[in-house]
Amino acid sequence: MSTSPHSLIEALVTTDMLEIDGLHAWQFSVDNELLAQVSAGSANADSQNRPLLQIECIDGRERRHWQFSLAAVSAARFDAASDTWHLAGQDAEHQLKCFAAISADNSDEPDDA
Repeated sequence: MSTSPHSLIEALVTTDMLEIDGLHAWQFSVDNELLAQVSAGSANADSQNRPLLQIECIDGRERRHWQFSLAAVSAARFDAASDTWHLAGQDAEHQLKCFAAISADNSDEPDDA
Protein backbone atom coordinates (compact mmCIF):
# COMPACT_ATOMS: atom_id res chain seq x y z
CA MET A 1 0.00 0.00 0.00
CA SER A 2 1.33 3.42 -0.84
CA THR A 3 0.03 5.19 2.26
CA SER A 4 -0.19 3.54 5.61
CA PRO A 5 -3.69 3.59 7.11
CA HIS A 6 -4.18 4.47 10.75
CA SER A 7 -5.78 1.12 11.62
CA LEU A 8 -6.17 -2.34 10.18
CA ILE A 9 -9.92 -1.76 10.07
CA GLU A 10 -9.33 1.25 7.82
CA ALA A 11 -6.97 -0.81 5.62
CA LEU A 12 -9.52 -3.63 5.24
CA VAL A 13 -12.05 -1.23 3.70
CA THR A 14 -10.01 -0.97 0.48
CA THR A 15 -8.52 -4.46 0.53
CA ASP A 16 -9.31 -6.97 -2.20
CA MET A 17 -6.82 -9.66 -1.20
CA LEU A 18 -4.85 -10.51 1.93
CA GLU A 19 -1.62 -12.28 2.56
CA ILE A 20 -1.46 -14.02 5.92
CA ASP A 21 1.84 -15.51 7.06
CA GLY A 22 3.03 -15.56 3.44
CA LEU A 23 -0.12 -17.27 2.08
CA HIS A 24 -2.36 -15.40 -0.38
CA ALA A 25 -5.98 -15.42 0.70
CA TRP A 26 -8.57 -13.71 -1.43
CA GLN A 27 -11.40 -15.37 0.46
CA PHE A 28 -11.96 -13.23 3.51
CA SER A 29 -14.87 -11.44 5.09
CA VAL A 30 -15.32 -8.51 7.43
CA ASP A 31 -18.43 -8.25 9.60
CA ASN A 32 -19.76 -4.93 8.29
CA GLU A 33 -22.75 -5.11 10.63
CA LEU A 34 -20.43 -5.20 13.64
CA LEU A 35 -18.44 -2.25 12.25
CA ALA A 36 -21.66 -0.29 11.77
CA GLN A 37 -22.69 -0.99 15.37
CA VAL A 38 -19.31 0.19 16.65
CA SER A 39 -19.46 3.35 14.49
CA ALA A 40 -22.98 4.11 15.70
CA GLY A 41 -22.05 3.50 19.33
CA SER A 42 -24.70 0.78 19.66
CA ALA A 43 -22.29 -2.14 20.17
CA ASN A 44 -22.65 -3.99 23.47
CA ALA A 45 -19.91 -5.15 25.86
CA ASP A 46 -19.47 -8.49 24.08
CA SER A 47 -18.69 -6.83 20.74
CA GLN A 48 -14.94 -6.81 21.38
CA ASN A 49 -14.92 -10.62 21.45
CA ARG A 50 -17.10 -11.12 18.37
CA PRO A 51 -15.34 -12.24 15.17
CA LEU A 52 -14.70 -9.30 12.86
CA LEU A 53 -12.34 -10.81 10.29
CA GLN A 54 -12.45 -14.32 8.85
CA ILE A 55 -9.85 -15.58 6.36
CA GLU A 56 -9.70 -18.80 4.36
CA CYS A 57 -7.09 -20.12 1.94
CA ILE A 58 -5.70 -23.34 0.55
CA ASP A 59 -2.17 -24.30 1.61
CA GLY A 60 -1.26 -27.17 -0.69
CA ARG A 61 -4.13 -29.56 -0.09
CA GLU A 62 -4.97 -28.20 3.33
CA ARG A 63 -7.74 -25.67 3.89
CA ARG A 64 -6.66 -23.06 6.43
CA HIS A 65 -9.01 -20.80 8.39
CA TRP A 66 -8.32 -17.87 10.71
CA GLN A 67 -10.75 -15.79 12.73
CA PHE A 68 -9.93 -12.54 14.50
CA SER A 69 -12.06 -10.64 16.99
CA LEU A 70 -12.81 -6.93 16.90
CA ALA A 71 -10.37 -6.48 19.80
CA ALA A 72 -7.54 -8.30 17.96
CA VAL A 73 -8.06 -6.33 14.74
CA SER A 74 -8.25 -3.05 16.67
CA ALA A 75 -4.99 -3.86 18.47
CA ALA A 76 -3.06 -4.77 15.29
CA ARG A 77 0.26 -2.98 14.84
CA PHE A 78 1.56 -1.77 11.46
CA ASP A 79 5.20 -2.36 10.51
CA ALA A 80 6.10 0.11 7.75
CA ALA A 81 9.39 -1.64 6.91
CA SER A 82 7.62 -4.86 5.88
CA ASP A 83 4.28 -3.21 4.99
CA THR A 84 2.51 -5.75 7.21
CA TRP A 85 0.12 -5.72 10.11
CA HIS A 86 0.93 -7.83 13.16
CA LEU A 87 -2.09 -9.17 14.96
CA ALA A 88 -2.57 -11.74 17.66
CA GLY A 89 -4.71 -14.76 16.92
CA GLN A 90 -5.94 -17.40 19.32
CA ASP A 91 -2.92 -19.58 18.62
CA ALA A 92 -0.09 -17.22 17.61
CA GLU A 93 0.80 -13.82 16.21
CA HIS A 94 0.21 -13.47 12.47
CA GLN A 95 1.51 -11.14 9.77
CA LEU A 96 -1.14 -9.71 7.48
CA LYS A 97 -0.53 -7.76 4.28
CA CYS A 98 -3.37 -5.95 2.52
CA PHE A 99 -3.61 -5.60 -1.25
CA ALA A 100 -5.93 -3.38 -3.28
CA ALA A 101 -6.66 -4.60 -6.80
CA ILE A 102 -6.06 -2.43 -9.79
CA SER A 103 -9.24 -2.03 -11.77
CA ALA A 104 -9.89 -0.75 -15.26
CA ASP A 105 -12.70 -0.83 -17.73
CA ASN A 106 -12.70 -2.95 -20.83
CA SER A 107 -13.72 -0.14 -23.14
CA ASP A 108 -11.84 0.59 -26.35
CA GLU A 109 -13.07 4.19 -26.27
CA PRO A 110 -10.61 6.91 -25.25
CA ASP A 111 -11.13 8.37 -21.79
CA ASP A 112 -12.03 11.79 -23.15
CA ALA A 113 -14.69 10.46 -25.57
